[in-house]
Amino acid sequence: SLLTSCLLAYLLLTYWLYLAKLSSVGSISDEETCEKLRGLIQRQVQICKRNVEVMDAVRRGAQLAIDECQFQFRNRRWNCSTLESVPVFGKVVTQGTREAAFVYAISAASVAFAVTRACSSGELDKCGCDRNVHGVSPEGFQWSGCSDNIAYGVAFSQSFVDVRERSKGQSSNRALMNLHNNEAGRKAILNHMRVECKCHGVSGSCEVKTCWKAMPPFRKVGNVIKEKFDGATEVELRKVGTTKVLVPRNSQFKPHTDEDLVYLDPSPDFCEHDPRTPGILGTAGRFCNKTSKAIDGCELMCCGRGFHTEEVEVVDRCSCKFHWCCYVKCKQCRKMVEMHTCR
Repeated sequence: SLLTSCLLAYLLLTYWLYLAKLSSVGSISDEETCEKLRGLIQRQVQICKRNVEVMDAVRRGAQLAIDECQFQFRNRRWNCSTLESVPVFGKVVTQGTREAAFVYAISAASVAFAVTRACSSGELDKCGCDRNVHGVSPEGFQWSGCSDNIAYGVAFSQSFVDVRERSKGQSSNRALMNLHNNEAGRKAILNHMRVECKCHGVSGSCEVKTCWKAMPPFRKVGNVIKEKFDGATEVELRKVGTTKVLVPRNSQFKPHTDEDLVYLDPSPDFCEHDPRTPGILGTAGRFCNKTSKAIDGCELMCCGRGFHTEEVEVVDRCSCKFHWCCYVKCKQCRKMVEMHTCR
């Protein structure tokens, strides 16, 4: 049916994240390997064959996206649990929810970040440092060193991550949602590029200062995208002339910017395990914070089902002392703490 084929199409969109699970393959070193990579659609296989040397960076990007998702959502009911199958987040990303919006944004950002990092480290023949950053800045310092080639990383992310929507020329609401959130993820890097500098002169004085442009740490990128998740805009498809665009469902809300995340469907509550929706594991057995009133608190995390409490022994380093020279020696302290888990 049309519904089934559409669902399958959107399932495939983040299949490539399965690259993070492929540590057993070793290095992606030749075109033949591209054919064997589980999770790529045919157009991505073609991109892989033309850019074999870049694919290890893409795989690192996939792992980076999963790790950052799990860090940012560690205290939420849905905590980016992965499955040993494709797609790695299960069917959670097939619905047009704000969780799917976050996954698309962090994934697009992670590929741009990892490929840019590979360029700067000299790992790739196709790209290096950003040579467009040179000369003297308006502030009077000398551009030097290796500026991160974010333009190359972003362009590769656009071609690899956006390929299905762009190749089909789709203007469905979900395709537009995905493309918008992919771009918002990349903007989280682009709009937070930093200037890093080094001083040169007698005794470290700053007679001469050389500077370069650097990406923010990926944790900063994750924090920005998580903030956008918290304030995401619910949208719907509307025709403006001959163009289809996404507009806020509530007309009283101000229009979203290209840095904001957008979503189409309300999220499930993620409280109970749903066998029909792989990836929704429920919150039974999850740790919760008894004193918190936020989503990590036992009341909200456990969805009102109550929680178990048990005392467990934990071992911490304590009474640490610095010894000349040069090491720190600590004792091991044991203490009993209460742990709370959802029923």
